[in-house]
Amino acid sequence: MLAVHGLGHVGLPLAAAFARAGYHVLGHDIDAARVAALARGEPVLPHLTPEQRSALRPGANFDLCGDRERLREASVHFLCVPTPLGLHREPDLSAVRAASAFVASLLRPEALVVLCSTTYPGTTREVVAPLLEQSGLRAGADFEVAYAPEREDPGRADWPSRSVPRLVGGLTPRAGALCRSLLAQAFDSVVPVSSCEVAESAKLLENVFRAVNIALVNELKLILSALDIDPWEVVEAASTKPYGFMRFDPGPGLGGHCIPIDPFYLAWAARRAGRSARFIELAGEINTAMPEHVVERVLLALNAQGKPLRGARVLLLGVAYKADVADTREAPALSLCRRLAALGARVGYCDPHVPVVECRAAEPLHALELTPAELAHSDVVVVVTAHSAFDWDLVARHAPLVVDTRHVLASRLSGDPRYVEA
Repeated sequence: MLAVHGLGHVGLPLAAAFARAGYHVLGHDIDAARVAALARGEPVLPHLTPEQRSALRPGANFDLCGDRERLREASVHFLCVPTPLGLHREPDLSAVRAASAFVASLLRPEALVVLCSTTYPGTTREVVAPLLEQSGLRAGADFEVAYAPEREDPGRADWPSRSVPRLVGGLTPRAGALCRSLLAQAFDSVVPVSSCEVAESAKLLENVFRAVNIALVNELKLILSALDIDPWEVVEAASTKPYGFMRFDPGPGLGGHCIPIDPFYLAWAARRAGRSARFIELAGEINTAMPEHVVERVLLALNAQGKPLRGARVLLLGVAYKADVADTREAPALSLCRRLAALGARVGYCDPHVPVVECRAAEPLHALELTPAELAHSDVVVVVTAHSAFDWDLVARHAPLVVDTRHVLASRLSGDPRYVEA
């Protein structure tokens, strides 16, 4: 029997994978509202596939469980809890510590505990294992500990969760071998590495790589635009090289749990070791500043039409952090909304995947319908997320002014005085 602690973006796909593989999975989460929604069969994560949702129906191979004695029966515990940043961009491991302490209270001999949350090198050995040993059992002797980072990309259809190779590093060679053998039952490929620290570092490298390259192309966009060169054409041209180049597209900033956050975990670990991570921190500064650049473009676009930003009606198209998902974690649209509202704009949004969003202190915003009247009633329409459900021809016909952060309307409106790229 397996227990998955944390039923979010990491835990639910993992639980579904093992339930589909025939394992009896106990799902545990401290969020009572989430547990209740799962019990009712509600789509807590809309991007899950029908097969995953079917596997997560209570009963059969998956059960929601908050009973400590029943969880004690599990021989494997997966920790899939959040690892956000603190106020000063330092790692916040409070959920990892709490989950580890909870599992310690019910740990039995010969159990395997696997941390899946993204974190800095050394967390599994220095934080998780000692907390688990509060059970009175010894890691590496009475029970085993491993690290197997998640590799979830919400809404990605070309790489189903099962087909993405999983990394595994054990606190001991036996822990690594046990975890590898277990994951191989639910995933097509498992890649063993020599230690937890290697697996922790590899996971961070994956996301630092993306963050740095996105920062590079975002900065390039600012430079090329100042030189009156089309940055999108430059990216398209460079992408024709069949080797030595990987395409990244500029945008309004970074979103999702991983890429905006994980690089700072590595930067923090570097400072702890007495080293600086200038490249990583600079990338973070560039990406974090992109929403401010978009606000400036909106302000200038309105000024060019003789309108002030204060009092203007700004319609954001998309608030999810990426196309065709409902995930708003760290979404740049939220920062845009707050900044625009602080400058006196009246902000609304359209997003077919996100019915309600909290991006203002006063009250939540509710999604508007994308209609000709809604577009025409706006002073400026800002394209933030390129959802495939949006009718771009409708936007091109009826928006009085467009600020496009995704280059989706260039083919329709390039050269039109109503069109501004950001």
